[in-house]
Amino acid sequence: MPILVAVTILWAFSFSLIGVYLAGQVDAWFSVLMRVALATLIFLPFLKLRQIEPKVAFLLMVCGAFQLGIMYGFYYQSFLYLSVPEVLLFTVMTPIYITLLNDLLDHRLNIGFIISALLAVIGAITIRYQGVDEGYLKGLLIVQGANVCFAAGQVGYKRIIAKERPDLPQRTVFGWFFIGALAVVIPCYLILGNPDKLPTTPLQWSILTYLGLVASGLGYFAWNKGATQVSVGTLAVANNLLIPAGIVVNVLFWNRDADILRLSIGGAINLLALMINDKFNQRIQQAKTA
Repeated sequence: MPILVAVTILWAFSFSLIGVYLAGQVDAWFSVLMRVALATLIFLPFLKLRQIEPKVAFLLMVCGAFQLGIMYGFYYQSFLYLSVPEVLLFTVMTPIYITLLNDLLDHRLNIGFIISALLAVIGAITIRYQGVDEGYLKGLLIVQGANVCFAAGQVGYKRIIAKERPDLPQRTVFGWFFIGALAVVIPCYLILGNPDKLPTTPLQWSILTYLGLVASGLGYFAWNKGATQVSVGTLAVANNLLIPAGIVVNVLFWNRDADILRLSIGGAINLLALMINDKFNQRIQQAKTA
């Protein structure tokens, strides 16, 4: 869990950097391409081709294609219709998708995970709500597409590492994750990208470089590694900790009009969800050892 919290703090700045400096100014697919390409470069030197079976490498590529490639496509488009706090708010369904996808793969339904994820959703919704306006529904649906892809990648990576090669140092195989994302992003940029909307200022180039090397490269590696060390329920709730963290950053630096009371109440509910989830995890472990 400490790893997930650390990455949450790191990612809290990404939403505002994209929403304020890139969305609508720099082509979304170019932004995605640069982030994924830079992140791939970090892990290529660690990649050991003969250390992993082709099947496992392919599965990791599929996870990367969903969690980064396709997800980023939805994610960057959402900022064209929604504000930064709204994008953050609409990610509240990610814990539910994580829980349901995992239970679907296990052919079961764990009520403890569902309760903690639902409580996390309530906490996030409490933070901020705005009425329906133009672009609201379209933005909502786009974010949900990003949420499903992000959830699928996390669940898939966690299960593949646990089942196939838990013995391998993850830095030596994570390059496949980014290669899978790159396989999606390159053709998408060539088909859908707008070469007339490249970054025009040193600040925009600097932000993209930071997002690629730090937020994407180191951030996704640390997040997915952390995901393999916690239960699915904890992973689900941790996804929603990003919402209050992201809004706090946005309020402090760019948007001082957010409702601080709702932010505080929603954040407290998210912490309660973590505590409840831990209780269920303790019961599950006790039942296994009994």
